[in-house]
Amino acid sequence: MTLIKSISGIRGTIGGTPNENLTPVDTVKYAAAYGTFLKNQHPKKQLKVVIGRDARISGDMIQSLVVSTLVGLGIDVVDLGLSTTPTVEIAVPLENADGGIILTASHNPKQWNALKLLNNKGEFLDAEEGALILKLADKEDFSFAEVDALGSIKKNDSYIDIHIDEVLDLPLVDAETIKKGKFKVVVDGVNSSGGIAIPKLLDQLGVEVIKLYCDPTGHFPHNPEPLKEHLGDICKLVVKEKAHFGIVVDPDVDRLAFISEDGEMFGEEYTLVACADYVLGKTPGNTVSNLSSTRALRDITEKHGGKYNAAAVGEVNVVALMKSSKAVIGGEGNGGIIYPESHYGRDALVGTALFLMLMAERGGKVSELRKSYPSYFMSKKKIELTPSINVDKILATMAATYAHENPSTIDGVKIDFASTWVHLRKSNTEPIIRVYTEAPSQKEADALADKIISEIQEITKKG
Repeated sequence: MTLIKSISGIRGTIGGTPNENLTPVDTVKYAAAYGTFLKNQHPKKQLKVVIGRDARISGDMIQSLVVSTLVGLGIDVVDLGLSTTPTVEIAVPLENADGGIILTASHNPKQWNALKLLNNKGEFLDAEEGALILKLADKEDFSFAEVDALGSIKKNDSYIDIHIDEVLDLPLVDAETIKKGKFKVVVDGVNSSGGIAIPKLLDQLGVEVIKLYCDPTGHFPHNPEPLKEHLGDICKLVVKEKAHFGIVVDPDVDRLAFISEDGEMFGEEYTLVACADYVLGKTPGNTVSNLSSTRALRDITEKHGGKYNAAAVGEVNVVALMKSSKAVIGGEGNGGIIYPESHYGRDALVGTALFLMLMAERGGKVSELRKSYPSYFMSKKKIELTPSINVDKILATMAATYAHENPSTIDGVKIDFASTWVHLRKSNTEPIIRVYTEAPSQKEADALADKIISEIQEITKKG
């Protein structure tokens, strides 16, 4: 059982002991810290916060605790109920709210939940703001409102539809163009809110939808991280239904993966590559992804005459670099599309619409599109952490070992070799060290990952 406090919010497993898991006590404490943080920023203002959740089994309980805590602080709440991460992000500025909380543990299994915290722009808090909230939580220095000053609750379940309208209004999205493509698509909504949002969007775009696991019960039918080893059912169904492609989202709908018409993975790393290819073809400019993302985005960006930049892992870091470099599109290689024309947040609805526009205009098969891009292969492995493992020492030793390769240390250790790379970092969302590699073949990528893991194991043996 685990409780992780990081730049990605407060994330933990349900049940168990306070301070070690995401219990009701911890939920109230961190919701109170966030509310107090907002009150300290605006001491004389009547505050408003937007709340939404994915379909996790614990979602109702966590949402009730968070909403009641904010009301107890004298903060008004706009309750979106079952929603998506990008929908909440869009709702915050539309509601003129002072912040937002998304109750989701993203790709983590069903025993997890989390509080993902937003500012008044609907963007994730930065590291400094997150640190202030953690300090407030540790001190438990909260002042709750008296009875006549309690906050109010306004329920609004229309925001998924509003979000879809926002996507349809994007200049680079034309519903009539997509309708002419007469697409047939299989959607795996992992029994969460994506099972509502994605089919609704596709219906508006004139796409025939075959639903798979689109009932938002929170009982995930497979591991909810959209990786190849978890997606056998949709791969088979795409072929059986003779669909043009398949769409897979994670529980809170900020990650997007495609299945080609032949039942093979398009590759979640290539979701951003394809969407960027379409956007850059219409609006040339710069791009950003994180250090753990494929080199293919750099290649495509340079092909269109733009400049590619790499940020530290974490959506807030990618967004900051996108703003400073005036990127026209960016995101993360885990299938996260950030399109500033919409908003500065990963959004599977926006990504779906951009991908459909690309396919409608180019024609052909999804598998052919994938073959048209630079071919890289990634290995994504991990090392489970134990109390005896000194992560900082491991990373410092690896950086020293490969000093001749001029490694980047802005986020863990990233070593760029001539035709391959490896990125080592402590996860913000799980008690693990992530070991990501990329190479011209899967065999080379796996071999490089195994070599690096072996070297790390030798370091831990030596203490």
